[in-house]
Amino acid sequence: MKRNKCFRDVTGFDDRKVIIIGVPLSAFIVSIMLFNEQYTNGDWAFLSLCIPISFVYTSAFWATLRWFYIKIKIKYPEANEIGKRVMALGIILVLNFMVVNFVLDRIFNFAVPEHNTFRPNIGMEFLATVLLSSLILCMYEAISFYLKLQVTIAEKSDLQNKHIQSQLEGLRNQVNPHFLFNSLNTLTYLIPENSEKAVNFVQKLSKVYRYVLESRDSNVIALCDELEYLNAYIYLLRERFGENLVVDIHGLEQLNKAKIVPLTLQILFENAIKHNVISHEKPLKIEIFYENNHLVVRNTLQKKNQVMDSTGVGLENIRERYHLLTDSEIEVIVSQQYFTVLIPMQKMSADHLTFAQL
Repeated sequence: MKRNKCFRDVTGFDDRKVIIIGVPLSAFIVSIMLFNEQYTNGDWAFLSLCIPISFVYTSAFWATLRWFYIKIKIKYPEANEIGKRVMALGIILVLNFMVVNFVLDRIFNFAVPEHNTFRPNIGMEFLATVLLSSLILCMYEAISFYLKLQVTIAEKSDLQNKHIQSQLEGLRNQVNPHFLFNSLNTLTYLIPENSEKAVNFVQKLSKVYRYVLESRDSNVIALCDELEYLNAYIYLLRERFGENLVVDIHGLEQLNKAKIVPLTLQILFENAIKHNVISHEKPLKIEIFYENNHLVVRNTLQKKNQVMDSTGVGLENIRERYHLLTDSEIEVIVSQQYFTVLIPMQKMSADHLTFAQL
């Protein structure tokens, strides 16, 4: 048991089943290679003696090579040291053949005197031993390399996932102060104009901010939940802008199973309000609809001459979060009349979640 544990620690796998199957099979193959004529002639009296002896030789070669393989693997464990392992194993293979043959020949000469009468040509015996031993060592090396590669891939994937989760956490943490900052800016407009509206705004704001806190630990959320929150947020915006803000949400019936990154729509609304003129003469229209596997958020483009200082979050935050969760990119299209953002509605690779089943 201790030997198996040592082998498993060095190579990454337990070879007991390989030995149980491999030793008898190898002994049989070697006997065919060395005594093909006797097999052809059906000399079973001869073969009944040489096959067990071949089994003993094969077992001895396998056991000693296995022991040396472990030692060499410990001394040269790295993938880039395979040349050193091959050279060392080549030398060991030749010496091992000489020593095992020397010891077993004397044992069988004493125990089975007729042993020498069916000894094969030493050259053929050496060639058969080298070929089979090389095959066994290559098999060990290939299995060990494959398992180590699988572990490396798994570790790399785990590190990448942890890195992505760390990045997402950082981006989500940016959204909360960004949202609060913009909401407080809105509140500053209401306080001098209408204190009653300001109080009502704070009450609604507390309900909306609860959604922000509840969704902060989620990478994605149901689109229907995001829209429900957005309707509450739009109510707050209309407290300030009244009929000067026009919102048109339509054609989303087929997205009943869709998912979206939390607060995506709220951030896009913030950006539209922040960068565009909103007045009775120039009402700002924001549309949300579905088209060509994308959720489209479009607003009329009527840029302000001056805008408040940017926090550097906004659209870039959405881009980064979608980049970490899906291979598809957020698309931005700017024309003379509209500012349009296209949000992909498809499978996200990192979370194995589906934006929409279409």
